[in-house]
Amino acid sequence: MIQSMTGFGKATAELSNKKITVEVKSLNSKQLDLSVRIPSVYKEQELNVRSLIARRLERGKVDFAIYVENTSKETTSQINQNVLESYYNQIKNSSEKLGIDVPSDWFQVLLRLPDVLKYEAQDADEEEWKIVADTINQALDQLVEFRKQEGKMLEDLFIQKISNIGNLMTAIEPFEGERVEKVKARIIEALEKIENFDYDKNRFEQEMIYYIEKLDINEEKARLRNHLKYFLETLNDTSGQGKKLGFITQEMGREINTTGSKANHVQMQQLVVQMKDELEQIKEQVLNVL
Repeated sequence: MIQSMTGFGKATAELSNKKITVEVKSLNSKQLDLSVRIPSVYKEQELNVRSLIARRLERGKVDFAIYVENTSKETTSQINQNVLESYYNQIKNSSEKLGIDVPSDWFQVLLRLPDVLKYEAQDADEEEWKIVADTINQALDQLVEFRKQEGKMLEDLFIQKISNIGNLMTAIEPFEGERVEKVKARIIEALEKIENFDYDKNRFEQEMIYYIEKLDINEEKARLRNHLKYFLETLNDTSGQGKKLGFITQEMGREINTTGSKANHVQMQQLVVQMKDELEQIKEQVLNVL
């Protein structure tokens, strides 16, 4: 079963003094393009987190973040007295020099200034990190499940489009014999219009056979059928089908283009255009396959 590269996962965990929220989302990308935001308290685990994400998600543009919300009544922040006094004196001196009124609510202004509040970071113990790691895996599980659901929709679309191309290829067949006779009649008509022109009918038949062989599309049809079959078989591979499906669509495109260049028949060319349209829709969606 194929997976999409698009997905989203979110999980939370409640600790005695904090709430941990893990969010991860992914979009399509040729390689793994990973962006990680981790609070400083868990920074030492960043390499392990990156390794886990790479192993679980394989490919895609991935944004990963851990958010920590303090739920304890006790605060870990403290007022930096020296910085607070420095800001106070600077603002007061500027007020006197510039003739500007001092703030009516000093604390509201001062506590918003940089470095007035300092935070005491507490290292996460092994038990806490185990809870965070479980939460990360839960978020990744959600994203993988999301990818599988999106993949099922893509698979249904691919099966429909591949079937459409096969039906269009079959619809071409009735025009092939008709096309040969029309080409032959058109050439004979053109020759007969030339006054006092005589030609060797045996040589003409030989040249016609050579010309018609160049218009033959049986090989292209056979190869295209094989590509369509291989595409459907690849959908059932275990993982990493995206790049392989992309290569197969390129080969399908070559056979369809060659068929169009050899068509020399209005109805056949119209059917080829429809085949190209179906293939383009496949190509667009294959970019989303893991």
